[in-house]
Amino acid sequence: MLHPNIDYISIPQSIDSTITKVTTQITFIISSRRSLSFIHQYRIYQYLIMGSLLCYRWLKSPYRGHHHEAFGMVAIGVMMIMLIAGPQQAIASQNFFQDVDITWGGGRGKILDGGNMISLSLDRDSGSGFQSKLDYMYARIDTQIKLVPGNSAGTVVAYYMSSQGPVHDEIDFEFLGNVSGQPYILHTNVYTHGQGSREMQFYLWFDPTRNFHTYTIIWKPQHIIFMVDEIPIRVFKNLVKYGIPYPRKQPMKLYSSLWDAEDWATRGGLVKTDWTMAPFTAYFRNLAAHQYKNFTHNGSGSFRQLGRDDLGPYARKRLRWAQMHFMIYDYCTDFNRFPQGPPPECKHARI
Repeated sequence: MLHPNIDYISIPQSIDSTITKVTTQITFIISSRRSLSFIHQYRIYQYLIMGSLLCYRWLKSPYRGHHHEAFGMVAIGVMMIMLIAGPQQAIASQNFFQDVDITWGGGRGKILDGGNMISLSLDRDSGSGFQSKLDYMYARIDTQIKLVPGNSAGTVVAYYMSSQGPVHDEIDFEFLGNVSGQPYILHTNVYTHGQGSREMQFYLWFDPTRNFHTYTIIWKPQHIIFMVDEIPIRVFKNLVKYGIPYPRKQPMKLYSSLWDAEDWATRGGLVKTDWTMAPFTAYFRNLAAHQYKNFTHNGSGSFRQLGRDDLGPYARKRLRWAQMHFMIYDYCTDFNRFPQGPPPECKHARI
């Protein structure tokens, strides 16, 4: 995709040739790294265009001297190192062999494709699950998931972050299966100090069983963002100043599982699991974990370093779109459940 504000035509041919050669090399490196997700590749291309433009602007400067093409090659070469070597630690997808443990399921969880994919299966005897080897204290977690196809009623695919102990914190995605032809329900929740009951539910605007889609948890000192294919669907703010608890003291691991919840998952338990369809299988790939640094467990630190995932005007517009068209339950508006009034954070929920 070309940037609308760059005049590509006016770039001199010699400089354009230099940039093209380097771009080709970067493209080869990026495309050959199967561990980079599409979203991360796209971001690198954006940075490449911006960096190339900066080099071009310097080359047009009257102060550039006589070795401008050599400088251009060096400048873009440095940019290559920054783009390919530098961000790799932060955004390269994980290898499942190295970064997760299959913790239960008796062989129903399998690492496939040299560590690039995991399958979790459920049958009448057991489900399966995995967890990250590392703990995270403020992080962005992206995972591509393909859900159980067909009649998945009664099954739940859980994808969440959680700490340990009786007063644990937790950030939940749960995908509630349904009968064939009926949509999945995406169930979200936030636990703080062992207290949950903050459910919001959504339909998805696509069939999550046909292709992989990216589900993201962004956990920062100032807020938690739930995202689907880079579209924010929910924000939970840090409102500690109002006496409302927030996950800010306990590191969390990433967990995922496929399990039987026929007692409640589909229409409140009215629709049971059809075990003749077993085994049920979901697939996971392109796990990317980026831990935000320079923060202690009490949430201190410079918020400025975490600005790239903040909700700008366009992101807020997409959030409103998702909630207006696809949200089917919001605990903040359930007055039958909370006859004395909704929980206190609901007063500050507007973004």
